[in-house]
Amino acid sequence: MKSKTCLIHKRGAVLILFLLFPGYYASCGIAATIKVAVITDIHFLDKSLVAEGEALSAYERSTGRNIADLHAVLDTVLVDLLKESPDLLLVTGDITNHGERQSHLGFIEKLRLLQNRGTRVLVIPGNHDINIPDAKAYRGDKASPTETISKEEFTELYAPFGYSDALKRDEASLSYLAGINDSLWFLCFDTNRYEEHTTKSITAGRLLPATMDWAIDILHQAKDKGVMVLGMMHHGLVEHIPYQAAFFPQYLIDGWEKNAALLADAGLKVVFTGHFHANDITMHTSSAGNVIYDVETASLAQYPFAYRLMELTDTALSIDTRFVTSLPGNPDLAAIYRDKLEAITRRVAENRLEELAIPIPQEIIEALTDVIVKLGLMHMKGDEKLDPEMKEAIRLFAGQMGSEADPELFLFDFPPEDNRVVIPLQ
Repeated sequence: MKSKTCLIHKRGAVLILFLLFPGYYASCGIAATIKVAVITDIHFLDKSLVAEGEALSAYERSTGRNIADLHAVLDTVLVDLLKESPDLLLVTGDITNHGERQSHLGFIEKLRLLQNRGTRVLVIPGNHDINIPDAKAYRGDKASPTETISKEEFTELYAPFGYSDALKRDEASLSYLAGINDSLWFLCFDTNRYEEHTTKSITAGRLLPATMDWAIDILHQAKDKGVMVLGMMHHGLVEHIPYQAAFFPQYLIDGWEKNAALLADAGLKVVFTGHFHANDITMHTSSAGNVIYDVETASLAQYPFAYRLMELTDTALSIDTRFVTSLPGNPDLAAIYRDKLEAITRRVAENRLEELAIPIPQEIIEALTDVIVKLGLMHMKGDEKLDPEMKEAIRLFAGQMGSEADPELFLFDFPPEDNRVVIPLQ
């Protein structure tokens, strides 16, 4: 982390006041603008675990991921972050493809590039990172088992990235409290269920009651001290699309509405999340009128290859989103991976509708599938806007159902904006 002096706007009277009265800034909130970056769901698969052959080809076909492309995307992001030199980088889980020890080691080497240049890095695990029973290497004709890591090994490996200098550690999980400066803390939540893994990893997440008690106590202490607290976790804290809790409950923490309200009422204003592979910002207002924002960032392992760069002051969080759209030798990266994601989304939607076993005519199923696929692609990039193609898909589906629909009345995106927005923190 850069020194406190580096976080001060070094202009005229501001610098003079800081030099003469450093305690003044500690009592008035965040001393200056802090630059914060977020990456998530990297699903990093170390190159030593792959080799040309049917095992790798089958993996890349089923996931739509080309390992060489994903390494190039990550390196492109890291080069940009090295240039931007953020004060803080948040990594909100699903660091590795499937918990491979070697992938953790390889990713840590990437993080050291930023750390050695003065960026402080905070990491939390995702559901693909710890105690994965079926971690694999993809070499030769068949995928083969490879070593994974325990929760104890996770904290050892990532000690320099949040755990070794934590102000507090939660006894019930791998959650911890990071102190950024005298007036800013980060609550880093572990929402995963790796201790329940048997034959495969569990997608769903939760906040243990003991962890919630631990966090609420910290938030009360922070309020008494005049410290701002922001949060990060892998799973979503707030619904990002209508009926997400009904259709995709595994991408939200259990009891999301109750827990979001408790955290909002205790003073937590923003939490950074991942997991759903979508670039979306949403908000929840408790019955007491307190607002909490869930800033979800899309995956670096699929379209739209997003990451965030933000500026934090004691009054606002200014968010900018960047996308990797091309690579050297692959100028059409975004278009190629959008097509891959569309094919996978269509396959998933068709299978899900088939599993429901509802007696629906085939033409209606096809029309509904088109709506689901187009909406999914829009949601992944954020700031969903109805284009002519989407409007036509809605009209066709409504026509198949024997009714009419005005697409302009459909709500696709909860406020606020998703990619470029200023969140008030007062």
